[in-house]
Amino acid sequence: MSISIDIGIDADKREKIATGLAHVLADTYTLYLQTHNFHWNVTGPMFQTLHLMFEGQYTELALAVDLVAERVRALGFPAPGTYQRFAALSSIEQDEGVPSAQDMIRKLVTGHETTAKTARRVFATAEEANDQPTCDLLTQRMQVHEKTAWMLRSLLE
Repeated sequence: MSISIDIGIDADKREKIATGLAHVLADTYTLYLQTHNFHWNVTGPMFQTLHLMFEGQYTELALAVDLVAERVRALGFPAPGTYQRFAALSSIEQDEGVPSAQDMIRKLVTGHETTAKTARRVFATAEEANDQPTCDLLTQRMQVHEKTAWMLRSLLE
């Protein structure tokens, strides 16, 4: 027996927000996987710096996927959790092979900016529904992604 959800946001709006958050989750997980891959495979004179930086970044992303998925669940919907669903929902392009360290940095800048843009689109939906917890979560995620993109871009100057 299912208990109805009565948190002050109607089911249609909760579903729209959860659908948007599924895209944020997919972007976040895809970025996590990409960052972890780059952590394992980076080479060159910046190896130690990038290896440690990427580790910090993928660790933060691993924690973030849980927060986003739990918000989807709190809204009453299943969170996507397979590579197939993430690939279908994500806006982040994946490619094969091992790019140079500089190209890894560029790809991660793009990934963080893309994830920030996805979160910003969902924010408008959550704000319209008066969903402060989702707005708070998305604000925090945008701050992390924008700051990380800035730090990565700084390595390319």
